[in-house]
Amino acid sequence: MKTSLRVLVAVCFAVAGSPLAFGLEERNVQPGVNQPYEHPNYQEWVKRFESPGREVYDKRNEIVAATGVRPGMAVADLGAGTGLFTYLFAEKVGPSGKVYAVDISRTFIDNILRRARAAGLGNVAGIVNSQRDTGLPPASVDLVFSSDAYHHFEYPQSMLRSIRQALRPDGTLVIVDFERKPGMSSNWVLSHVRAGKETVIREVEAAGFRLAEDKPLMRENYFLRFVKRP
Repeated sequence: MKTSLRVLVAVCFAVAGSPLAFGLEERNVQPGVNQPYEHPNYQEWVKRFESPGREVYDKRNEIVAATGVRPGMAVADLGAGTGLFTYLFAEKVGPSGKVYAVDISRTFIDNILRRARAAGLGNVAGIVNSQRDTGLPPASVDLVFSSDAYHHFEYPQSMLRSIRQALRPDGTLVIVDFERKPGMSSNWVLSHVRAGKETVIREVEAAGFRLAEDKPLMRENYFLRFVKRP
């Protein structure tokens, strides 16, 4: 390859921010990380996700408030799990708003919808998505929220591209995930969580977002708010 051609390819990769722009296959960065959710016991995960002592559960109301959610907004709870944040967002956006519970597990989505109906929350819809795509229509939401789920993205570039397409102009992406600091974080976090906060920021900004806020809400988790760049 001539030198000028090598330079051109390097520049194109830098501008595009991803080999996906050239039709190259994205590799799986976390093989097997989502295996526990293939046939989950919903009630067991409710006990794990919705119990005092879990930091995002204890701080759930502060987290929702920090997202800036307002009545009438359309919100996607990406990696919704048992629906902890889905229900809180549904109450905040009100009848004129919409909340999409998005998860790769049909068991989770079916139970989220069941609980939403029992609670009289008619503004909740469910989407069973893939590892590469949110399943959301283009320009359909004002806010995409993901709690302790980014490290479960097996194909983060593809997923971020899908998130960006789903957001309306000036849309917001909020990521809450574990701090990963060698010497400080637990062995479970160091072995389970692929990337620390700085890496996540670089990946998200390369996908067409701008970091708007790094809010110090928690000790074990970080709160990052991004805005969609034009």
